[in-house]
Amino acid sequence: MLMGEQLDPQQPAMPVNLPQAKEIIDLLSVLDVKTKGNLTTEEQTVLRDMLYALRMKYVSLTSK
Repeated sequence: MLMGEQLDPQQPAMPVNLPQAKEIIDLLSVLDVKTKGNLTTEEQTVLRDMLYALRMKYVSLTSK
């Protein structure tokens, strides 16, 4: 949401806030490191895939 994506088209668009989006991505990265070995394979895959997608979206927005 902080990168400008709308979850519900009937709701007003949220303003883009890249610094806050980066903080959330960084927090999720810490969560990934701290939970290493304590997640199921499926949970680890979901977290890593989500982090990858968020990082790529952030990079594409900051490189414009």
